Amino acid sequence: MSGKRDYYEVLEVSKDATDSEIKRSFRSLARRFHPDKNPDDAEAETKFKEVQEAYAVLSNPDERKKYDMFGHDQPGGSPFGPGGFQGVNISIDDLFGGGIESIFSQIFSGGRPRRRSRGTDLLVNHEVPFQTVFDGAEESIEIEALKTCEECNGSGSPTPEGVRECPTCDGRGRIQRIEKAGFFTKQVVSDCSTCRGDGRIVSDPCGTCSGEGRSRRTKQVTFTIPPGISSGTRLRMRGHGEAPRGSRGESGDLYIQIEVHEHPWFERDGSDLLMALPLGFVELALGTQVIIPHLDGSELRIKVPAGSNPGDTINLPSRGLPGRRGRGSVTVLLKLDMPKKISRSLRKSLDSLKDEIGTDFDSLEDSIRDEAQRRRRR
Repeated sequence: MSGKRDYYEVLEVSKDATDSEIKRSFRSLARRFHPDKNPDDAEAETKFKEVQEAYAVLSNPDERKKYDMFGHDQPGGSPFGPGGFQGVNISIDDLFGGGIESIFSQIFSGGRPRRRSRGTDLLVNHEVPFQTVFDGAEESIEIEALKTCEECNGSGSPTPEGVRECPTCDGRGRIQRIEKAGFFTKQVVSDCSTCRGDGRIVSDPCGTCSGEGRSRRTKQVTFTIPPGISSGTRLRMRGHGEAPRGSRGESGDLYIQIEVHEHPWFERDGSDLLMALPLGFVELALGTQVIIPHLDGSELRIKVPAGSNPGDTINLPSRGLPGRRGRGSVTVLLKLDMPKKISRSLRKSLDSLKDEIGTDFDSLEDSIRDEAQRRRRR
């Protein structure tokens, strides 16, 4: 039993819907979920492909009849072959204008390829200082990628006569064959070995790209890093990947993975900042104010109250990093900074204070019990 949604449900039409009703609903849903209107939205991209697949079947009378009879569990498997539906490369303009029928009719007609080739996506790492997380930034990187050959405009040949349709696959780029397994038949689709899936044979190759239609070039790419970005975030730059083979299809995408440098004293927890503040016994006992430079260009004033203990925290709201709900907080953890060496004069001074501020061992058990109760109440 297939886990796919019912095609009629996907297109939001009834099972007795007319062809025009199916077409009208498809156009509306495809415009709503089109990647150009929903950049970097994986859910919308999945739904866009889903409505394409549903329309490909329901707009074809023969395939619709099979689907009405068998649903998703047709004898012989998916009508799209073992690889399933791969998607159709259509633009927003296609959805407003004509030509949709011809694009989808080619899927089951054995005509041209149902989807144009697409260039390879690229992934690069880009390191930024911690300050960028607070400010955001416009950055640029230099990448080397296969781009459409400027000499032959991607055709692979300097002349139109130098490129011809592949005779093996009739320009489809794919070979279809039927395999039988018992009582069932299965349609198998594979790339044409003669033209390597391109659908064309280049007899007079371009001297610059050797008939590939692509040449390696260096390109400067400018992009925006939003405030609050985290390490591991990937920024997607549509169309900045590698060009496809031949003059058909679209370029792949460029993904820029951001790596944020560590800050000298801040650690990050979402939009909140954490830091440890080591102080001596005198500062903890008497209280103090510590001023350090902050990411926003102002001073971060930390008021330590008298009688503070190591492990106490001080919260400074709205002084953290930018987030969806405004700026986070800065949390300061107080630490006791004990001297590693004690001079004779300091030891003498501490000995004189031992009776006044030292531990009262006679009431130590009561102090231990009180501390345990305080921890349980937290």
